[in-house]
Amino acid sequence: MAQNRPFRRGANNAASQRQDDKRSGDHGTNAMDKTWFEHLTIDLIVHVLANSVFHPFIAWLVPVCLRATEVPLTSPKVLGSCVYAGLVSLCWLFGVVDQRIAYGLPRELDWSDEVVVITGGASGLGKTLAEIYGMRGASVAILDVRMPKTDESDGLARVQFYECDVGDADAVEKAKTRIEDDLGAPTILINNAGIVHGKPLLSLSAPEIQKTISVNLISHFNTIRTFLPAMLASPTGGTIVTVASVLGKLGARNLSDYTASKAGLIAMHASLRAELSSSAAPPGAENVRMVLVTPGQLSTALFKGVKTPSSFFGPVVEPVGLAREIVKMVDAGQSGEISLPLYARWIECLHVLPVGVQRMVRWLSGMDQAMDSFSKEDVSVHAAASRRKDD
Repeated sequence: MAQNRPFRRGANNAASQRQDDKRSGDHGTNAMDKTWFEHLTIDLIVHVLANSVFHPFIAWLVPVCLRATEVPLTSPKVLGSCVYAGLVSLCWLFGVVDQRIAYGLPRELDWSDEVVVITGGASGLGKTLAEIYGMRGASVAILDVRMPKTDESDGLARVQFYECDVGDADAVEKAKTRIEDDLGAPTILINNAGIVHGKPLLSLSAPEIQKTISVNLISHFNTIRTFLPAMLASPTGGTIVTVASVLGKLGARNLSDYTASKAGLIAMHASLRAELSSSAAPPGAENVRMVLVTPGQLSTALFKGVKTPSSFFGPVVEPVGLAREIVKMVDAGQSGEISLPLYARWIECLHVLPVGVQRMVRWLSGMDQAMDSFSKEDVSVHAAASRRKDD
């Protein structure tokens, strides 16, 4: 028994550490906390298929291997595999052409001149993005109302912090001046700041509604109006990343203010994209790229306590995984939309169904019941945090 005590004590310490990580919400849940079947999701299955049987290279390997084993060219196996590989290749080609028609050619990035601005970078997804770019030695500025926790082992040790309420246009303008003096003109803007109250509409106070709209929606107008002119003037252009939510397409119970703000972001993104791609767009608009991010539930403190209805069809998104996709698209100089998990990419198809069917799907998915697990204690914690930010 004595030999087991250190193991139990270590296990308790590890459990305590995991609990602290969950409270902070900076890096999501530990993958070791999940059972083996929780890692098996529809997203994983689709990812494996897309990079195997539905990939042109793999598809063409089949007829090549058949011919290598001296199977006749007229054999049904060879002909069938060639037809399949041709269809897969056409689908892949159509995807590339569609991307070019929709968003144009990617812009070229010069990291010696690029300056990244991340709002809400003190925790959660924003902090993960700041750490990634910070560890790469990029010029990064965090705009937040509180200082992120840093140490010399993470990327934030090389990131500049600017205390700023992004819902205040004057504060954003002052932060811009400081950033330009310290780092240079920002060319990559990642609008990530957000808050949630998780209350029924009649339980929301007027200041709470105003705070949600200010942080989640108005802040994007403030930062884009402030930083876009420098992007237009830059010879290499710039990139604007709008972090919205799949709930902006769906709506959800007890989230009327939050979903309204996220729906506004999706609409604003579409409108600004149309303005920059029109013939009346200002000079330099052709070099500005826009990325819309509409994730499902993130494993951050923002929705701490909410239980996903289905870990198979709607798994919780880890901030590191989403940050990796954002960085990949930004580094490639591309425009586009990032929707994780898989259902977030196709959820708009729900709106073409009859209303009765839509209601049945919502009930079966449990999406509206999910907020019931967002306890009053969690709401009070977020409200207290919001008050501290105001102070």
